[in-house]
Amino acid sequence: MNGATFDWGAAREVLPLLLQGFLITLLATVLGILLAAVLGLLIAVARRAPSPLLTVPVRAVMEFVRSTPLLVQLVGAAAVFSSVDPLFIGIVVLGIHYATYTSEVYRAGIDAVPKGQWEACRALSMSPRRTWQAVVLPQAVRNVLPALGNYAISMFKETPFLAVITVEEMVFKAREYGSQHFAYTEAFTLAGLIFLVASYPTSLLMRKLEKRLGH
Repeated sequence: MNGATFDWGAAREVLPLLLQGFLITLLATVLGILLAAVLGLLIAVARRAPSPLLTVPVRAVMEFVRSTPLLVQLVGAAAVFSSVDPLFIGIVVLGIHYATYTSEVYRAGIDAVPKGQWEACRALSMSPRRTWQAVVLPQAVRNVLPALGNYAISMFKETPFLAVITVEEMVFKAREYGSQHFAYTEAFTLAGLIFLVASYPTSLLMRKLEKRLGH
C-alpha cells in the first residue's frame, strides 16, 4: 500500500481471515442474545416477586451491570476467570450485560397485558404458573420481539470489544493482519463493510416486524 491507495491485493488476502472472524462474531452474537433473552425474562419475572429478599438483590445487580462499561466487565471477568476460554467469557458477559436491558423490555411487555386478563385468570382459578405460561408470556414476548431484535443488532456491533480479551473475532483478525502487513485501511474497511452488510438487512427486517405487530 502506497500513501492513501487502497491495495486490492491486500483486501483479497485479508477477506478470508475476516470471514473466519465473522463466524466467531456471529456465534458470540447469537449465543449472547439467546442468553440475554432468557436471563432477561427471568429477571423481569423475579422483579415482580412479592418478597424484597429477591427483588432488592436483583435490582442491585442490574444497577451495577448497567452502570459499568461493557469493556470493564469483559476485562474484569477475563482477569478473574483467566483459565476459562475467552469466547465463553465474552458470550456470558454480553448475555448478562444485555439481559439487564432486555429485562426492561419484558417488563414493559408484561405491564402491557390488560389487567382484565389477570383478573380473568384468577376468576378461573388458574395457577400462577398456568397464568404466566398460557396468558401473560405469549402476549408479552410477542410485543417485545422487535425490541429484542434491535438489541441483537446492538450486540452484534459491540462484539469488537471481545478482541480486548483475545477473542479472535472479525476486528481482532483485521487488527492482527493490519499490524503484520501494514494494511490497516484494507482490513478495517472490509470489516466495516461486512458489519454493514450483515446488520443493515436485519435492521430493515426489524422495522417491518415492528409495523406488522403494530408498534
